[in-house]
Amino acid sequence: MNMQNKNSKLTLTGLSRRDFIKRTTLAAGATAIYFPYIGKALGANERINVACIGVGGKGDSDSTDAALNGGNIIAVCDVDQNQINGKLKQLGHDFPSFKPQVFKDYRRMFDRIGKDIDGVTISTPDHHHGVAAILAMQMGKHVFCQKPLVQTVSEARMVRALAMKKNLATQMGNQGSATDGLRRAVEVIQAGVIGKPLELHVWSNRPIWPQGLERPHGKDPIPKELDWDLWLGPAATRPYKNDVYHTFKWRGWNDFGTGALGDMACHTVNMPFRALKLGYPNLVELEVASRLYPETYPKTSRIRFEFPAREGYPPLKFWWYDGNPADELAPLRPDATVALDIIKFQHKLPDSGALIIGDKGKVFSPDDYGAKFFVKLDGENEFTPSHANEACKAVPITIPRIPKVEGRGWTTAHMSEWFKMMKDGTPAYSNFEIAGYLTEIILLGAVALRCGIGKRMEWDGPKMVSPNLPASAHFVKRKNRHGWNPT
Repeated sequence: MNMQNKNSKLTLTGLSRRDFIKRTTLAAGATAIYFPYIGKALGANERINVACIGVGGKGDSDSTDAALNGGNIIAVCDVDQNQINGKLKQLGHDFPSFKPQVFKDYRRMFDRIGKDIDGVTISTPDHHHGVAAILAMQMGKHVFCQKPLVQTVSEARMVRALAMKKNLATQMGNQGSATDGLRRAVEVIQAGVIGKPLELHVWSNRPIWPQGLERPHGKDPIPKELDWDLWLGPAATRPYKNDVYHTFKWRGWNDFGTGALGDMACHTVNMPFRALKLGYPNLVELEVASRLYPETYPKTSRIRFEFPAREGYPPLKFWWYDGNPADELAPLRPDATVALDIIKFQHKLPDSGALIIGDKGKVFSPDDYGAKFFVKLDGENEFTPSHANEACKAVPITIPRIPKVEGRGWTTAHMSEWFKMMKDGTPAYSNFEIAGYLTEIILLGAVALRCGIGKRMEWDGPKMVSPNLPASAHFVKRKNRHGWNPT
Protein backbone atom coordinates (compact mmCIF):
# COMPACT_ATOMS: atom_id res chain seq x y z
CA MET A 1 0.00 0.00 0.00
CA ASN A 2 1.18 3.52 -0.76
CA MET A 3 1.56 4.97 2.72
CA GLN A 4 2.05 8.54 1.53
CA ASN A 5 -0.95 10.58 0.36
CA LYS A 6 0.16 14.06 -0.66
CA ASN A 7 -3.40 15.14 -1.35
CA SER A 8 -4.61 14.37 2.17
CA LYS A 9 -3.99 17.17 4.64
CA LEU A 10 -4.92 15.59 7.95
CA THR A 11 -5.43 18.70 10.01
CA LEU A 12 -8.38 20.74 11.19
CA THR A 13 -7.58 23.60 8.83
CA GLY A 14 -11.10 23.35 7.42
CA LEU A 15 -12.44 24.71 10.71
CA SER A 16 -11.91 28.13 12.17
CA ARG A 17 -10.70 28.26 15.77
CA ARG A 18 -14.22 29.30 16.87
CA ASP A 19 -15.89 26.45 14.94
CA PHE A 20 -13.34 23.96 16.24
CA ILE A 21 -13.96 24.90 19.85
CA LYS A 22 -17.72 24.89 19.29
CA ARG A 23 -17.75 21.41 17.71
CA THR A 24 -15.49 19.83 20.33
CA THR A 25 -17.26 21.44 23.27
CA LEU A 26 -20.67 20.29 22.08
CA ALA A 27 -19.34 16.84 21.32
CA ALA A 28 -18.21 16.45 24.91
CA GLY A 29 -21.56 17.45 26.34
CA ALA A 30 -24.93 15.76 26.62
CA THR A 31 -27.63 18.38 26.96
CA ALA A 32 -26.57 19.78 23.59
CA ILE A 33 -25.37 16.65 21.83
CA TYR A 34 -23.48 17.23 18.63
CA PHE A 35 -22.73 14.31 16.34
CA PRO A 36 -21.11 14.27 12.93
CA TYR A 37 -23.15 13.82 9.78
CA ILE A 38 -22.62 10.34 8.36
CA GLY A 39 -22.74 10.43 4.59
CA LYS A 40 -21.90 6.82 3.77
CA ALA A 41 -24.51 4.66 5.48
CA LEU A 42 -24.62 1.15 4.04
CA GLY A 43 -28.35 0.50 4.41
CA ALA A 44 -30.19 -1.73 6.85
CA ASN A 45 -30.22 -4.81 4.65
CA GLU A 46 -26.71 -4.64 3.23
CA ARG A 47 -24.23 -7.30 4.25
CA ILE A 48 -21.32 -5.66 6.07
CA ASN A 49 -17.93 -7.14 5.27
CA VAL A 50 -15.55 -6.76 8.20
CA ALA A 51 -11.78 -7.26 8.37
CA CYS A 52 -10.32 -7.82 11.85
CA ILE A 53 -6.82 -6.53 12.58
CA GLY A 54 -5.51 -8.20 15.74
CA VAL A 55 -7.47 -11.25 16.87
CA GLY A 56 -5.79 -12.16 20.16
CA GLY A 57 -6.70 -10.76 23.56
CA LYS A 58 -9.32 -8.03 23.14
CA GLY A 59 -9.23 -8.70 19.42
CA ASP A 60 -10.76 -12.11 20.08
CA SER A 61 -13.89 -10.60 21.65
CA ASP A 62 -14.00 -7.66 19.21
CA SER A 63 -14.06 -9.98 16.19
CA THR A 64 -16.68 -12.18 17.86
CA ASP A 65 -18.82 -9.15 18.73
CA ALA A 66 -18.60 -7.99 15.11
CA ALA A 67 -19.90 -11.37 13.99
CA LEU A 68 -22.67 -11.36 16.61
CA ASN A 69 -23.81 -7.97 15.31
CA GLY A 70 -24.21 -9.32 11.80
CA GLY A 71 -20.76 -8.65 10.37
CA ASN A 72 -19.43 -10.97 7.70
CA ILE A 73 -15.81 -11.61 8.73
CA ILE A 74 -13.97 -11.74 5.41
CA ALA A 75 -10.41 -11.36 6.74
CA VAL A 76 -8.37 -11.82 9.89
CA CYS A 77 -4.95 -10.23 10.29
CA ASP A 78 -2.41 -10.91 13.03
CA VAL A 79 1.39 -11.12 13.25
CA ASP A 80 1.16 -14.22 15.49
CA GLN A 81 0.10 -17.45 13.75
CA ASN A 82 -1.02 -18.92 17.08
CA GLN A 83 -3.56 -16.12 17.47
CA ILE A 84 -4.78 -16.64 13.90
CA ASN A 85 -5.13 -20.40 14.43
CA GLY A 86 -7.18 -19.91 17.58
CA LYS A 87 -9.46 -17.39 15.91
CA LEU A 88 -10.03 -19.52 12.82
CA LYS A 89 -10.93 -22.47 15.01
CA GLN A 90 -13.46 -20.42 16.99
CA LEU A 91 -14.99 -18.83 13.90
CA GLY A 92 -15.22 -22.21 12.21
CA HIS A 93 -17.12 -23.60 15.18
CA ASP A 94 -19.43 -20.65 15.89
CA PHE A 95 -19.80 -19.18 12.39
CA PRO A 96 -19.13 -22.00 9.91
CA SER A 97 -20.32 -19.95 6.93
CA PHE A 98 -17.38 -17.55 7.28
CA LYS A 99 -14.38 -18.19 5.03
CA PRO A 100 -11.99 -15.41 6.07
CA GLN A 101 -8.77 -14.72 4.23
CA VAL A 102 -5.67 -14.63 6.44
CA PHE A 103 -3.03 -11.88 6.54
CA LYS A 104 -0.11 -10.92 8.76
CA ASP A 105 0.36 -7.39 7.38
CA TYR A 106 -2.69 -5.13 7.26
CA ARG A 107 -1.02 -2.98 4.61
CA ARG A 108 -0.96 -5.99 2.26
CA MET A 109 -4.53 -6.82 3.28
CA PHE A 110 -5.73 -3.39 2.20
CA ASP A 111 -3.81 -3.73 -1.08
CA ARG A 112 -5.24 -7.17 -1.82
CA ILE A 113 -8.89 -6.98 -0.74
CA GLY A 114 -9.47 -3.36 0.24
CA LYS A 115 -12.25 -2.98 -2.31
CA ASP A 116 -14.24 -5.76 -0.58
CA ILE A 117 -14.00 -4.35 2.97
CA ASP A 118 -16.73 -2.18 4.49
CA GLY A 119 -15.49 -1.93 8.06
CA VAL A 120 -12.38 -2.72 10.09
CA THR A 121 -11.85 -3.64 13.74
CA ILE A 122 -8.44 -2.74 15.18
CA SER A 123 -7.32 -4.54 18.35
CA THR A 124 -3.53 -4.43 18.20
CA PRO A 125 -0.94 -3.01 20.60
CA ASP A 126 -1.29 0.77 20.88
CA HIS A 127 1.51 1.71 18.49
CA HIS A 128 -0.37 0.21 15.52
CA HIS A 129 -3.77 1.81 16.26
CA GLY A 130 -3.21 5.12 14.51
CA VAL A 131 -1.40 3.70 11.47
CA ALA A 132 -4.05 1.04 10.82
CA ALA A 133 -6.98 3.38 11.45
CA ILE A 134 -5.64 6.17 9.23
CA LEU A 135 -4.90 3.77 6.38
CA ALA A 136 -8.41 2.30 6.60
CA MET A 137 -10.11 5.69 6.80
CA GLN A 138 -8.10 7.09 3.89
CA MET A 139 -9.64 4.24 1.87
CA GLY A 140 -13.13 5.19 3.10
CA LYS A 141 -13.52 2.25 5.48
CA HIS A 142 -15.60 2.45 8.67
CA VAL A 143 -13.48 1.78 11.76
CA PHE A 144 -13.95 0.33 15.24
CA CYS A 145 -10.69 0.73 17.21
CA GLN A 146 -9.80 -0.32 20.71
CA LYS A 147 -8.79 2.17 23.37
CA PRO A 148 -6.64 4.14 23.51
CA LEU A 149 -7.72 5.22 20.06
CA VAL A 150 -4.12 6.04 19.08
CA GLN A 151 -0.69 6.28 20.71
CA THR A 152 0.20 9.92 20.05
CA VAL A 153 -1.50 13.30 20.25
CA SER A 154 -0.83 14.00 16.58
CA GLU A 155 -2.46 10.70 15.56
CA ALA A 156 -5.54 11.60 17.60
CA ARG A 157 -5.85 14.84 15.67
CA MET A 158 -5.44 12.97 12.37
CA VAL A 159 -8.15 10.38 13.00
CA ARG A 160 -10.60 13.04 14.18
CA ALA A 161 -9.95 15.07 11.05
CA LEU A 162 -10.40 12.03 8.81
CA ALA A 163 -13.64 10.97 10.53
CA MET A 164 -15.03 14.46 9.91
CA LYS A 165 -13.73 14.70 6.35
CA LYS A 166 -14.81 11.23 5.18
CA ASN A 167 -18.13 11.06 7.11
CA LEU A 168 -17.36 7.54 8.33
CA ALA A 169 -18.96 5.37 11.00
CA THR A 170 -16.47 5.14 13.84
CA GLN A 171 -16.36 3.90 17.43
CA MET A 172 -13.64 3.54 20.07
CA GLY A 173 -13.68 0.45 22.27
CA ASN A 174 -14.49 2.02 25.64
CA GLN A 175 -17.58 -0.07 26.30
CA GLY A 176 -18.67 1.85 29.39
CA SER A 177 -20.01 4.40 26.91
CA ALA A 178 -22.85 1.98 26.16
CA THR A 179 -24.07 1.65 29.74
CA ASP A 180 -27.15 3.40 31.08
CA GLY A 181 -25.24 4.39 34.22
CA LEU A 182 -22.58 6.41 32.44
CA ARG A 183 -25.16 8.28 30.39
CA ARG A 184 -27.24 8.90 33.49
CA ALA A 185 -24.22 10.31 35.34
CA VAL A 186 -23.65 12.77 32.51
CA GLU A 187 -27.30 13.87 32.69
CA VAL A 188 -27.23 14.28 36.48
CA ILE A 189 -24.01 16.28 36.59
CA GLN A 190 -24.93 18.52 33.67
CA ALA A 191 -28.34 19.16 35.28
CA GLY A 192 -26.45 20.88 38.11
CA VAL A 193 -27.25 18.40 40.88
CA ILE A 194 -23.80 18.86 42.47
CA GLY A 195 -23.50 22.49 41.39
CA LYS A 196 -20.46 23.92 39.68
CA PRO A 197 -17.72 21.25 39.28
CA LEU A 198 -14.42 22.34 40.83
CA GLU A 199 -12.23 19.24 41.12
CA LEU A 200 -11.90 15.81 39.53
CA HIS A 201 -9.89 12.93 41.02
CA VAL A 202 -9.45 9.64 39.12
CA TRP A 203 -7.28 6.73 40.25
CA SER A 204 -6.44 3.36 38.71
CA ASN A 205 -5.05 0.01 39.88
CA ARG A 206 -2.85 -0.17 36.76
CA PRO A 207 -0.21 -1.19 35.83
CA ILE A 208 -0.85 -4.92 36.07
CA TRP A 209 2.02 -5.55 33.65
CA PRO A 210 5.76 -4.89 34.11
CA GLN A 211 6.90 -1.28 33.85
CA GLY A 212 9.34 0.95 35.65
CA LEU A 213 12.30 -1.06 34.37
CA GLU A 214 15.31 -0.94 32.06
CA ARG A 215 15.48 -2.63 28.67
CA PRO A 216 17.03 -6.11 29.07
CA HIS A 217 20.32 -6.87 27.36
CA GLY A 218 20.81 -9.36 24.57
CA LYS A 219 18.32 -11.05 22.29
CA ASP A 220 16.45 -14.33 22.01
CA PRO A 221 15.44 -16.44 19.01
CA ILE A 222 12.19 -15.18 17.46
CA PRO A 223 9.41 -17.79 17.74
CA LYS A 224 8.58 -19.26 14.34
CA GLU A 225 4.92 -18.30 14.70
CA LEU A 226 5.71 -14.57 15.26
CA ASP A 227 6.66 -11.98 12.64
CA TRP A 228 8.67 -9.70 14.91
CA ASP A 229 9.38 -7.05 12.28
CA LEU A 230 5.65 -6.63 11.60
CA TRP A 231 4.95 -6.63 15.34
CA LEU A 232 7.35 -3.66 15.68
CA GLY A 233 5.60 -1.91 12.80
CA PRO A 234 6.11 1.88 13.07
CA ALA A 235 8.32 1.58 16.17
CA ALA A 236 12.12 1.57 16.04
CA THR A 237 13.86 -1.76 15.51
CA ARG A 238 14.97 -3.61 18.63
CA PRO A 239 15.95 -7.21 19.44
CA TYR A 240 13.28 -9.72 20.39
CA LYS A 241 13.30 -10.88 24.03
CA ASN A 242 11.21 -13.72 25.41
CA ASP A 243 8.39 -12.70 27.75
CA VAL A 244 9.28 -8.99 27.62
CA TYR A 245 6.98 -7.43 24.97
CA HIS A 246 4.69 -9.98 23.33
CA THR A 247 1.97 -10.89 24.10
CA PHE A 248 0.65 -8.64 26.91
CA LYS A 249 3.74 -6.99 28.37
CA TRP A 250 4.05 -4.13 25.86
CA ARG A 251 1.82 -1.57 27.61
CA GLY A 252 4.55 -0.21 29.90
CA TRP A 253 7.03 0.48 27.08
CA ASN A 254 7.08 3.99 25.61
CA ASP A 255 7.56 2.69 22.07
CA PHE A 256 4.54 0.38 22.15
CA GLY A 257 2.05 1.43 24.83
CA THR A 258 0.72 4.39 26.77
CA GLY A 259 1.05 3.05 30.32
CA ALA A 260 -1.74 3.13 32.89
CA LEU A 261 -3.24 6.28 31.35
CA GLY A 262 -3.73 4.72 27.94
CA ASP A 263 -5.02 1.46 29.33
CA MET A 264 -7.66 2.82 31.69
CA ALA A 265 -8.26 6.57 31.38
CA CYS A 266 -10.35 6.14 28.21
CA HIS A 267 -12.65 4.19 30.57
CA THR A 268 -12.37 5.98 33.90
CA VAL A 269 -12.19 9.54 32.55
CA ASN A 270 -14.84 8.93 29.90
CA MET A 271 -17.83 9.85 32.08
CA PRO A 272 -16.32 12.98 33.69
CA PHE A 273 -14.86 14.13 30.36
CA ARG A 274 -18.36 14.20 28.91
CA ALA A 275 -20.17 15.45 32.01
CA LEU A 276 -17.73 18.27 32.74
CA LYS A 277 -17.26 19.36 29.10
CA LEU A 278 -13.56 19.38 29.79
CA GLY A 279 -12.20 20.76 26.52
CA TYR A 280 -8.44 21.19 26.25
CA PRO A 281 -6.38 21.74 29.40
CA ASN A 282 -4.21 24.83 29.55
CA LEU A 283 -1.66 23.16 31.84
CA VAL A 284 -0.48 19.59 32.48
CA GLU A 285 2.19 18.61 35.02
CA LEU A 286 3.63 15.39 36.41
CA GLU A 287 3.63 16.30 40.11
CA VAL A 288 5.29 13.19 41.52
CA ALA A 289 6.20 9.69 40.38
CA SER A 290 8.28 6.71 41.29
CA ARG A 291 11.66 6.34 39.60
CA LEU A 292 11.59 7.41 35.94
CA TYR A 293 13.17 5.20 33.29
CA PRO A 294 14.13 6.19 29.73
CA GLU A 295 12.03 3.54 27.96
CA THR A 296 9.16 2.66 30.32
CA TYR A 297 6.48 4.45 32.30
CA PRO A 298 6.92 4.65 36.09
CA LYS A 299 5.20 2.26 38.49
CA THR A 300 3.10 5.00 40.05
CA SER A 301 2.45 8.67 39.29
CA ARG A 302 0.26 11.68 40.00
CA ILE A 303 -0.53 14.11 37.18
CA ARG A 304 -2.41 17.41 37.40
CA PHE A 305 -4.45 18.82 34.52
CA GLU A 306 -5.85 22.36 34.72
CA PHE A 307 -8.86 23.34 32.60
CA PRO A 308 -10.09 26.87 31.94
CA ALA A 309 -13.65 28.08 32.40
CA ARG A 310 -16.03 26.72 29.75
CA GLU A 311 -19.77 26.97 28.97
CA GLY A 312 -20.72 28.39 32.33
CA TYR A 313 -18.43 26.03 34.24
CA PRO A 314 -15.60 27.49 36.36
CA PRO A 315 -11.95 26.48 35.99
CA LEU A 316 -11.31 22.92 37.16
CA LYS A 317 -8.33 20.87 38.33
CA PHE A 318 -8.09 17.17 37.54
CA TRP A 319 -5.68 14.81 39.28
CA TRP A 320 -4.86 11.41 37.84
CA TYR A 321 -3.30 8.77 40.13
CA ASP A 322 -2.06 5.30 39.15
CA GLY A 323 -0.19 2.35 40.63
CA ASN A 324 -0.89 -1.29 41.45
CA PRO A 325 -1.91 -1.84 45.09
CA ALA A 326 -0.35 -5.33 44.92
CA ASP A 327 3.07 -3.88 44.10
CA GLU A 328 5.64 -3.51 46.87
CA LEU A 329 5.70 0.20 46.05
CA ALA A 330 2.64 1.93 47.53
CA PRO A 331 0.56 3.52 44.74
CA LEU A 332 -0.19 7.24 44.73
CA ARG A 333 -3.80 8.02 45.67
CA PRO A 334 -6.01 10.99 46.70
CA ASP A 335 -5.19 12.06 50.24
CA ALA A 336 -7.53 11.61 53.21
CA THR A 337 -8.99 15.11 52.99
CA VAL A 338 -10.28 14.27 49.50
CA ALA A 339 -11.20 10.63 50.02
CA LEU A 340 -12.61 10.68 53.59
CA ASP A 341 -16.28 10.53 52.55
CA ILE A 342 -15.57 7.57 50.27
CA ILE A 343 -13.63 5.73 52.97
CA LYS A 344 -16.49 6.24 55.45
CA PHE A 345 -18.97 5.03 52.84
CA GLN A 346 -17.08 1.95 51.63
CA HIS A 347 -14.77 1.43 54.63
CA LYS A 348 -11.77 1.82 52.37
CA LEU A 349 -10.71 3.59 49.19
CA PRO A 350 -11.41 1.21 46.30
CA ASP A 351 -8.52 0.25 44.03
CA SER A 352 -9.91 2.44 41.24
CA GLY A 353 -12.56 5.11 40.97
CA ALA A 354 -13.54 8.67 40.11
CA LEU A 355 -14.65 11.54 42.36
CA ILE A 356 -16.16 14.79 41.07
CA ILE A 357 -16.39 17.61 43.62
CA GLY A 358 -18.87 20.40 42.99
CA ASP A 359 -19.80 23.45 45.05
CA LYS A 360 -23.07 21.72 46.13
CA GLY A 361 -22.05 18.08 46.37
CA LYS A 362 -20.05 15.15 45.03
CA VAL A 363 -20.38 12.26 42.58
CA PHE A 364 -18.37 9.09 43.21
CA SER A 365 -18.03 6.17 40.80
CA PRO A 366 -16.26 3.01 42.01
CA ASP A 367 -16.66 1.51 38.55
CA ASP A 368 -13.87 1.69 35.97
CA TYR A 369 -16.52 2.31 33.32
CA GLY A 370 -18.70 4.90 35.06
CA ALA A 371 -21.63 2.46 34.94
CA LYS A 372 -22.43 2.90 38.65
CA PHE A 373 -22.30 6.12 40.64
CA PHE A 374 -23.27 7.58 44.01
CA VAL A 375 -24.22 11.11 45.05
CA LYS A 376 -23.65 13.06 48.26
CA LEU A 377 -25.09 16.56 48.41
CA ASP A 378 -24.11 19.20 50.93
CA GLY A 379 -25.96 18.51 54.19
CA GLU A 380 -26.31 14.77 53.49
CA ASN A 381 -24.52 12.32 55.76
CA GLU A 382 -23.27 9.85 53.16
CA PHE A 383 -23.29 8.82 49.53
CA THR A 384 -26.49 7.26 48.19
CA PRO A 385 -27.07 5.32 44.97
CA SER A 386 -27.99 7.70 42.18
CA HIS A 387 -31.38 6.08 41.57
CA ALA A 388 -32.33 6.60 45.23
CA ASN A 389 -31.30 10.24 45.49
CA GLU A 390 -34.30 12.57 45.25
CA ALA A 391 -32.40 15.28 43.41
CA CYS A 392 -31.32 12.78 40.75
CA LYS A 393 -34.83 11.44 40.28
CA ALA A 394 -36.00 14.83 39.04
CA VAL A 395 -33.44 14.95 36.22
CA PRO A 396 -34.97 14.05 32.84
CA ILE A 397 -33.48 11.53 30.42
CA THR A 398 -31.86 13.45 27.57
CA ILE A 399 -29.33 10.97 26.15
CA PRO A 400 -30.59 8.02 24.06
CA ARG A 401 -30.09 4.58 25.60
CA ILE A 402 -29.24 1.39 23.73
CA PRO A 403 -30.55 -2.09 24.55
CA LYS A 404 -28.19 -4.68 25.92
CA VAL A 405 -27.72 -7.59 23.52
CA GLU A 406 -29.50 -10.63 24.97
CA GLY A 407 -27.07 -13.09 26.50
CA ARG A 408 -24.07 -10.82 25.92
CA GLY A 409 -22.25 -8.09 27.84
CA TRP A 410 -22.01 -4.38 27.20
CA THR A 411 -19.10 -4.93 24.81
CA THR A 412 -21.48 -6.47 22.26
CA ALA A 413 -24.03 -3.69 22.76
CA HIS A 414 -21.27 -1.11 22.43
CA MET A 415 -20.28 -2.51 19.04
CA SER A 416 -23.92 -2.62 17.99
CA GLU A 417 -23.83 1.19 17.91
CA TRP A 418 -21.03 1.04 15.35
CA PHE A 419 -23.06 -1.32 13.19
CA LYS A 420 -26.12 0.91 13.47
CA MET A 421 -23.99 3.88 12.48
CA MET A 422 -22.77 1.98 9.40
CA LYS A 423 -26.32 0.96 8.47
CA ASP A 424 -28.35 4.12 8.97
CA GLY A 425 -25.97 6.87 10.08
CA THR A 426 -27.11 7.04 13.73
CA PRO A 427 -23.93 8.23 15.45
CA ALA A 428 -22.23 6.02 18.00
CA TYR A 429 -21.77 7.62 21.42
CA SER A 430 -17.99 7.12 21.29
CA ASN A 431 -17.44 8.03 17.63
CA PHE A 432 -13.99 9.33 16.74
CA GLU A 433 -14.95 13.00 16.84
CA ILE A 434 -15.58 12.51 20.55
CA ALA A 435 -13.23 9.60 21.29
CA GLY A 436 -10.33 11.23 19.47
CA TYR A 437 -10.80 14.35 21.55
CA LEU A 438 -10.92 12.36 24.81
CA THR A 439 -7.84 10.36 23.78
CA GLU A 440 -5.90 13.47 22.81
CA ILE A 441 -6.47 15.01 26.25
CA ILE A 442 -5.47 11.79 28.03
CA LEU A 443 -2.32 11.40 25.96
CA LEU A 444 -1.20 14.84 27.11
CA GLY A 445 -0.73 13.16 30.48
CA ALA A 446 1.55 10.60 28.84
CA VAL A 447 3.51 13.49 27.29
CA ALA A 448 3.88 15.10 30.72
CA LEU A 449 5.09 11.77 32.12
CA ARG A 450 7.88 11.69 29.58
CA CYS A 451 8.81 15.35 30.06
CA GLY A 452 9.59 14.73 33.74
CA ILE A 453 8.58 15.63 37.27
CA GLY A 454 7.78 19.29 37.91
CA LYS A 455 7.79 20.30 34.23
CA ARG A 456 4.80 22.64 33.91
CA MET A 457 3.57 22.07 30.37
CA GLU A 458 1.37 24.94 29.23
CA TRP A 459 -0.81 23.77 26.36
CA ASP A 460 -2.36 25.42 23.32
CA GLY A 461 -4.92 22.81 22.25
CA PRO A 462 -5.99 24.07 18.80
CA LYS A 463 -2.34 24.63 17.80
CA MET A 464 -1.25 21.33 19.44
CA VAL A 465 1.85 22.88 20.99
CA SER A 466 3.32 23.80 24.35
CA PRO A 467 4.45 27.47 24.22
CA ASN A 468 6.76 27.09 27.23
CA LEU A 469 8.05 23.50 26.93
CA PRO A 470 9.23 22.93 23.34
CA ALA A 471 10.83 19.60 24.32
CA SER A 472 7.31 18.17 24.60
CA ALA A 473 6.99 18.22 20.79
CA HIS A 474 9.24 15.17 20.66
CA PHE A 475 6.50 13.15 22.39
CA VAL A 476 3.50 14.69 20.62
CA LYS A 477 4.37 13.05 17.30
CA ARG A 478 6.23 9.79 16.74
CA LYS A 479 8.88 9.34 14.05
CA ASN A 480 7.71 6.17 12.33
CA ARG A 481 9.97 3.68 10.63
CA HIS A 482 10.21 3.83 6.85
CA GLY A 483 7.14 2.30 5.24
CA TRP A 484 4.85 3.06 8.19
CA ASN A 485 3.93 6.73 7.63
CA PRO A 486 0.24 7.08 6.67
CA THR A 487 0.31 10.88 6.33
